Amino acid sequence: MMIKLENETLTVTILTKGAELTSIKRKDNKIEYLWQADPKYWGRHAPVLFPFVGRLKEDRYEVDGKTYPMGQHGFARDCEFEIMHQTASTVTLKLSDSPSTKERYPYAFHLLITYTLADNTVTTAYRVENPASDKSLYFSIGAHPGFNIPLTTDTTFEDYYFSFSPRKTRTTIPLSGAYLNTPCKTLAQTNTDIALTRSLFDNDAMIYETKGENIFTIKSEKTEHSVAVRFVDFPYVGIWSPPQTDAPFVCIEPWFGIADDMNATGKIEEKLGMQTLAPQKSFEAAFEITVN
Repeated sequence: MMIKLENETLTVTILTKGAELTSIKRKDNKIEYLWQADPKYWGRHAPVLFPFVGRLKEDRYEVDGKTYPMGQHGFARDCEFEIMHQTASTVTLKLSDSPSTKERYPYAFHLLITYTLADNTVTTAYRVENPASDKSLYFSIGAHPGFNIPLTTDTTFEDYYFSFSPRKTRTTIPLSGAYLNTPCKTLAQTNTDIALTRSLFDNDAMIYETKGENIFTIKSEKTEHSVAVRFVDFPYVGIWSPPQTDAPFVCIEPWFGIADDMNATGKIEEKLGMQTLAPQKSFEAAFEITVN
C-alpha cells in the first residue's frame, strides 16, 4: 500500500512494505530528490535496515549456541508494516515479531517508524521496543536513502561534492569485500569538501565513525538544489553508490550498527555496533533529510 504525505512544500510517498520512503518532491520545482529504484543499478529507494546493518560473516550469526541465517541488512525492508497513526503530514508504521521473524531472529520486538514533514524537511524517527520480561534485545538499525544525482538536467554527477558539518576529520573504516577491515582504520579528511567522483566508490561504501551532530550535504556550485542529511549521535554513517557503474544516485546512510569485521566470531553479543535493549525498555533515534 502507498501512503502519501504532504505539506505546503513537499509531497512524499511511503510504502507499507518495508516502511520505505519512495519519493520526496518539492512542489515549487517538481524535482524528485529520491532515487527511483531502477533495477539496472539498485532496485530500492530508501530501505530500513533492521535488525542488522550490513552483511554478517557467512550470512549467519549465533544466539545462545544456536545458529540463524540472516541476509544483508536484515528482514524489515521486506516486511509489511501496519499503519498505526496518520495525518496529512505524518505517519507511524509498526512491525512486530512473528513466527516468521523468529525463524531468523529469536527475539520479541516492536519497531515503529514515524515520518514527519516540516517545511522542506522529512524526519524519520525510529522506536524499538523490547516487550520481553526477562531477555535483552540485541539489534541494529539504520537508514539507506538514495538521492538522485544529478538533481537537474543541466548538471552532471561530477558537478557535485560532499560538504560536512562540522568540518573535522573523522575515522574511516575500509571494507575488504563485504566485511570491515578494522585494523586499517584511518583518518579521513572530512574537514574539507570532497568532490563527487566515481572512483570514490571503487572499494564500495565509504564508512565513517561519527559522534554528536553531523550534517552531510550533496551540493553543486552549478545549481542551488541540494540534499542534506542531519543526524545526532548515530555512531556510523555510510556513503555509497554502486562501484564501477554510472549509477545516477548516491546514498547517505546513518547507522546504529555496522557490517561484520573479517574476524567476527558470529556471536550476537560480540558483534561490533550492536545495540542492547533491556527488558521492557525502548530505544529512540531520528534523522532529517532536507531538500533545497
